[in-house]
Amino acid sequence: MSSYREERRADQAAERAQDREDRRLQYEAGLKAEQIRAEEKRRDADARRRQEQAEKKQRAAELQAKKAAAAAKRAKLIRWLKANPATLFVAFVMVASIVPAVLSQIGALTGATVAAPMAGLLAAMLEGGAWAITFMGKQAEDSGREPRKYRIGTWAVATVAAAVNFWHGLEAYGEHPWVAFVLGASSLFAIYIWDLKTHGSHGKTRAQKREDKARREHEAKRRKHHKPIAEQADKLKSALPYGAITDEQAFAAAWRIHTGAEPGLSAELYATATNAVLQLGAAFELGDNVRDELLQTGLQAAKFNPLPELTQVPESQAGIGPKPPEKSRETTAPGRSEDELKELLPDALAAAAELVAEGKQISAAGLAKKLQIRREDALRLRDLVVEQRLLHVA
Repeated sequence: MSSYREERRADQAAERAQDREDRRLQYEAGLKAEQIRAEEKRRDADARRRQEQAEKKQRAAELQAKKAAAAAKRAKLIRWLKANPATLFVAFVMVASIVPAVLSQIGALTGATVAAPMAGLLAAMLEGGAWAITFMGKQAEDSGREPRKYRIGTWAVATVAAAVNFWHGLEAYGEHPWVAFVLGASSLFAIYIWDLKTHGSHGKTRAQKREDKARREHEAKRRKHHKPIAEQADKLKSALPYGAITDEQAFAAAWRIHTGAEPGLSAELYATATNAVLQLGAAFELGDNVRDELLQTGLQAAKFNPLPELTQVPESQAGIGPKPPEKSRETTAPGRSEDELKELLPDALAAAAELVAEGKQISAAGLAKKLQIRREDALRLRDLVVEQRLLHVA
C-alpha cells in the first residue's frame, strides 16, 4: 500500500515537473516570439526611417533642381532683357499703338450703326490684316524672297485703317481736331516702329556704305578708262556658267588677253620702265670722277621695280622683280581684359547654373554659346567660374 502511494507521489511530482518544464518552454517560446516581433518592428522602423530619409533627400534634390532651373530661367530672362532692351520697349509701344487703333475703329463703325460684333470683326480685319501681311513679308524676307509686295500691302492696309481712325477722330473730337491726327497715327506708328526694328537696326554701317560707294566709283572708272577690256570681261562672264568666275577674275583674264601682261601692266608700260632705267644709267655716266660708283648704282637701279604692287610673277619683263608679300588684312581682335571678364562673372555664374541644371558640364564652349563671347575669353572665364564655385562650396 505504501509502495502505491509512493509511486503515486512520484507520478504527481513528475507531472508537476513536466508542467513546470512545459510552462518554462512556453514562456521561453513566448519570450523568443516577442523578441522576434520586436526585431521585426525594429527592422520595419529602420526601413521606414531609411525610406523617409531617401524620400526627404529626393524631395530636397527635386526642390534644389527646381530652384536651379528657376534661377537659370531668371538669369536667362535678365540677360535677354539686358541684351534686348529695344525689343522690350518696341513691343510695349506697339501694344500701346494697336489697342487704341482697334478701339477707335470699333467706335467709328458702331457710330455708323454697324453692329458691335461686326464692328469688332471689321476692326480686326484692318489691324489684323496689316499685321498678317507684315509677318508674311518677314517670313518671305527670312527665306530669301523679295518682300516688296508685302511691305506695300502692309502700308496700304495700315493707311486705310489710319483714314478710318482720322475720320472718327474728326467726328468724335470736333473741338480738338489734333486728336484725329493722333488716332490716325496710331494705326501707322506700330507698323513704322516694327519696320525700323526689322530693317533699320540691321542695315549697312557707314563703313560698309562708304566701301560700296568706293567700289561703284572704281567700277565706273574702270569701265571708263578700260572700256574694251571691260566689255571683254562681260563676254567672258556670259560665256561661262553663272558664278564660275568673279568680276575681278574676268577682268584680269580680259586684261591678259588684250595686253599679254598682268593686270595694270602693258607692253607700253614695260617699254617706258625700260627706257627710264636706260636714261637713268646714261645720266650716271655723265659723272667722270665717280664713274665706277655711278655705274654700279645704275646697275642696282635697273633692278628696282617701279610698279612693285602690280607685279604678279617673279623675274618678269623689263627686269621688274617679284611682288612683295601683301600684308594680311585680317587682324586678330584683342581679347577681353581682366576687368571686363570680372564684369561678366555674374552672368557666367548664372550660365554655369543653367548648364548644371541641364545636366551638362561647365565648359568653355557652353559658356561661349550662352554668353555670345569668343572661345578664348570663355576659356579664361570658365576658370574664374570654377574658382568661384569652389570657394562658395568651401
